[in-house]
Amino acid sequence: MNIAQKIKQTFDPYFVVPLEAWESFTELGEIIETPNGKTVKENDTTEKYLHFILEGCGGILLWNKNNFVCIDLSFEGDFFCDYMSFLSQKPTSMEVVTFEACKLFRISRIRFEKISDIPAYGEIIRRVAAEGLFVHKQNQQIRMLTQTAKERYHELRATQPNILQRIPQKYIASYLGITPQSLSRIKTEIIKD
Repeated sequence: MNIAQKIKQTFDPYFVVPLEAWESFTELGEIIETPNGKTVKENDTTEKYLHFILEGCGGILLWNKNNFVCIDLSFEGDFFCDYMSFLSQKPTSMEVVTFEACKLFRISRIRFEKISDIPAYGEIIRRVAAEGLFVHKQNQQIRMLTQTAKERYHELRATQPNILQRIPQKYIASYLGITPQSLSRIKTEIIKD
């Protein structure tokens, strides 16, 4: 499956755009490969690229009280960037880091602006991308407020069965809003269930 098909598959649940439009979109970007532990965007800098993960995983970390807190996890088929900084073109305290070696499709902010030039679908692609990222974030916030850490971990394991081999435990715990020790207890409880 090529990049345009992967991106189309990601966005079809929100709005079906012909493959040709996504092919025009992907012509504006490039593929890069990064090692495990690569900081793609440092905190207190401005996001220059919108990334789409083809292979690998990473996280969005927020600098808070002399420590990083994991506020999002991204896997194959996810957009991966400090989207607030990308849109505003202002620095934020967020850092974008790979947790595995990654193959990423990326498009610069300048080229992202050219999406509007794609006949018939440019503005729709920009809107759908923004709406998709908004819906993802809203769902994440709702889960944080309505589910226990154990329920969120169970859901995360259902969608990413190998998460423990892919992401350091401290970031999984941070993402769930708990300590690594609490995550260990949850894992033990789940094994017993």
